[in-house]
Formats: sequence, structure tokens, C-alpha cells
Amino acid sequence: MTSHPPVPSHPPVIVVGAGIIGASIAWHLARRGAAVTLVDAARPGGVATAASFAWINASWGNPEPYVRLRMAAMAGWRGLDAEVPALNVAWTGGLLWDLPEEDLRTFAAERSATGYAVRLVDGAEAHRLEPAIAVPPTLAVHARGEAAVEPAAAAEALAAAAVQRGATVRTDTPVAALSLADGRVTGIVLADGTVIAADHVVVAAGIATPALVAPAGVTLPLKDPPGLLIRTAPLPKLLNGLVMAPALHVRQAADGRLVAGADFGGADPGADAAATADRVFADLRSLLAADVPLTLEGFNVGRRPTPADGFPAVGRIAGVEGLSVAVMHSGVTLAPAIGAFLADEVLTGRREPLLAPYRPERFIG
Repeated sequence: MTSHPPVPSHPPVIVVGAGIIGASIAWHLARRGAAVTLVDAARPGGVATAASFAWINASWGNPEPYVRLRMAAMAGWRGLDAEVPALNVAWTGGLLWDLPEEDLRTFAAERSATGYAVRLVDGAEAHRLEPAIAVPPTLAVHARGEAAVEPAAAAEALAAAAVQRGATVRTDTPVAALSLADGRVTGIVLADGTVIAADHVVVAAGIATPALVAPAGVTLPLKDPPGLLIRTAPLPKLLNGLVMAPALHVRQAADGRLVAGADFGGADPGADAAATADRVFADLRSLLAADVPLTLEGFNVGRRPTPADGFPAVGRIAGVEGLSVAVMHSGVTLAPAIGAFLADEVLTGRREPLLAPYRPERFIG
């Protein structure tokens, strides 16, 4: 029997940007029966997503409303992983000791109270968890529910799953502008002048987002700090999970390479990115046992499109019918929640309470 994509039951929606956030929004819209077109100037995985450390977490240092959003997203990853097995989520957990011991104890107590799966471990347990670490910490937090994905591959998997649900994906298709009529967004204008009509447009185009929405009267202040991550030549299985040490964060990718940066966002590359990569590699060599055969294979400097106050900007644009935005750092962690919540908002108008602090109107009046 020949299978056919489901017939769309909602008006057409365009999602601009096929990074992990745009791909998740497109998948959730298609899953709900929307006629979705996902458009990107390159290919799924984009620019910022492909350069991400891709740590799925609700770790320390964030205010309580943002922690709740991230925890909802982590739960969303469980569901998404079950529905889209090609995501290949690595539920490895993480070992964290990049805080003073008193702060580690506070962090473990606070997160445990919210149901986050964390526990304090001593040096012996830390060594059992990660025997490749040269000098185990005397105290660490083990967060067994944390995970990672290969970010570009995950975006590609979500885009492919959206197609299976009836979506259209147009790659290598730059968007020049929004199509506007009588104060509402009616579609997009491609770089070649082609107009694609839609009832709603979601702009999830990272650093390109402000320029696309500006003609609609929307000011969205964005910063895009650089982050340098190194990668080693492939190794046999070395790390059992994510490692968050004081000097750097490191994970082992599915292909065996170690990916590391001064933190999960990457190191500031400075004036000499190659020299910075060498320093990060030296820190990695110091972290691991002397007999680990490390070879620096290369590095990349990614950009981290982030609203000016550091938190996501997500939702319909008040006063501009037919337009939503979704731009943030920590896109990999947040992707399932943002996809589900924004799809629901576009299709039903329901505003998810967890997104209340992160509405774009806080920037636009």
C-alpha cells in the first residue's frame, strides 16, 4: 500500500530559517496538520546550530522562570526522541564541577527540589563515572538526565520528519524580505523576486532576523558573540558523558571526536583564533589522562544570535498580523519546547505561560 502525506488541515505557514529552532517549529506545525514551507538560505543546520556545543540541560546560573522553560524543553526532547528516532539523542548525563564547592552544593539542592535528576558525587565516584579525567574533582554534580545531539544532523532529521508529515523544505533559497500588505504579513519575497504567500510567517533566521522584521516596524535588538570550539581527531569511546570542568567543557561526539570550548558557548576567539584553539587544546590535554592520544584536528568559530537581554524572543508580534519570531541562544536545549509552544500559538492563538517573560514585545514597546 502506498502511503501519502497527511492533507493539511490548517492555513499555510512559512518558517524562515532551518536551524534547530526553525526545523522544530516546522515539524510541530506539520504534525498539527499545517501546510508548512521551511525555507533556508543554505541547508538545515544553518550557521549557529551547526557550530553549537549542543548540550541539552537546565544547568546553573539561570533565573527560575528560565529554568522551568528549559526543564520543559528537556522533557520535550524525550518525546521528540521517541517520535523522531533519527535525532540520535545521546542521554549520557553530565559531570559538572565548574563552580566552587559551596555553589555546587547549593545548585544540587535547588535543582533536586524541582525534580531535576542531580546528585553530589565525591572524587571516587567522579573517577568511576569518568576514568579518563586525569585528576578527578573532590566534589562534583552528576546530572544523569542531561544529553547532547549532533546539532546539524538533528536539524536535518527534524526537517526530514517534517517532510514526512507533509511539509515542504526549500534549501539554498535566500529570503530577501517579508511580503507586506495593509499592515499584515502575507508571505515572503525570495532573493530572485518570487513571492510565496502564506497566512503566517515565523522568522527563525538567527542573526538575519532583525533585518527581515524591520520593514514591518519591528525593532529586535540582537547580539551575536563569537564562540570557538575545537575538535580532535576521532578516538575510541573515552568519555561516558558530558564533562563541565572549570577550564573547559567537553563532550565526545557520535563520530568519536572530542568537542571542547572554554564553556558550552565556546571560547572568545580573540585576535588570534588559532592561538586560542591551541590554548583550549592544551587545557583539554591537561584535563585528560596523559596516555590519551589527542590530536587537534581543527576549530570553528560560531556566532550565537542572542536577544539583547540574553533571553529568548519568541511569539507573535503584537500589532503585526501574520508574523512571529523565534530567536535565542541555547536553541538546541529549547528547540522542542519552542517548536511545540509556537506551533500551538500560530494555529490556535494560545499563549504559553512559560513564554510570558520572553515575548518580543518587551523590546518593541
